[in-house]
Amino acid sequence: MSKNGRPVDRHRANNDVNAPVRTAEPRKPARPLCRFDELEDGHSRGFDPLGEGRDTMFVVRRGERLYAYRNLCPHYDRARMAWRKNEFLNADRTRIMCGAHGALFEIESGDCKIGPCRGQRLTPVPLEIRDGEVWIEGYYSPGFWR
Repeated sequence: MSKNGRPVDRHRANNDVNAPVRTAEPRKPARPLCRFDELEDGHSRGFDPLGEGRDTMFVVRRGERLYAYRNLCPHYDRARMAWRKNEFLNADRTRIMCGAHGALFEIESGDCKIGPCRGQRLTPVPLEIRDGEVWIEGYYSPGFWR
């Protein structure tokens, strides 16, 4: 029970009766992540495609190619990857780096090459470009809640 005597609703943010209900059901994002030209070449950027209040995925741009992954390390599924906002890459920007324990992943495949999750891989997120906008292709599942 909450302080006001109502039952606690685990699926509403902070038990706010006006907050949208959170669901674990996959859904199609209603809007694009961004425009392709807003992604800086050689850099990464986090996104919150379902409006959950935190980045649940990230995109790395290399030239005209985009690589997108869930913001979860395979070593520990609730470890977020960024070591700082929109920073998912190591210092020389050649690999994705887990900010939680320093594991290094190939950008093109998501394969872990160095670290405790060696031999595992990041979960890819399929993207498509429509009229210069970056969209998630198909359905997207919400991230983990804490």
